[in-house]
Amino acid sequence: MSPRDIEQQTFDIISCFFEEEQNPVCNRRVDGGIESDGPGDDDGFDPVVIADKLRELGDDFDVTFIQPHIRKLQQAVADKAVEEFARTVDSLCATQRAEVAPEMQLLRASMALGLYVKKTCPDLRATIQSCMTAFINTRLAGWITQQGGWDQVTMV
Repeated sequence: MSPRDIEQQTFDIISCFFEEEQNPVCNRRVDGGIESDGPGDDDGFDPVVIADKLRELGDDFDVTFIQPHIRKLQQAVADKAVEEFARTVDSLCATQRAEVAPEMQLLRASMALGLYVKKTCPDLRATIQSCMTAFINTRLAGWITQQGGWDQVTMV
């Protein structure tokens, strides 16, 4: 088999791997399956079968090796987001005159930042919720307790 044939077969396999519907090699049947009707059917080469086997290999590798790393990466990103949220709140408070207790100023700035991100970047909603919760629990929980709880803080 020539390198050119391998290149064409590779193209066909990868196209089926990604199920490019515009590719004439991978046609969808009415029942939702995929069947090959491309060149090379006579010699037993079936890019759909090979693509399915490669997908199984990739899925196994994904579950075994990639997912644990992705979870670590997501945690690192979340940790970094919490740190950046706290820095931003601190920066916002530093630029304001202290008309209220510093803790109330932190609370006000964190709520304003959270609302702004929620309105302007809805795709970050879950991240910002997590950041706000971590920030308040880390930096303001003691103060909230000293005030008598959330009911008392919101009355200030």
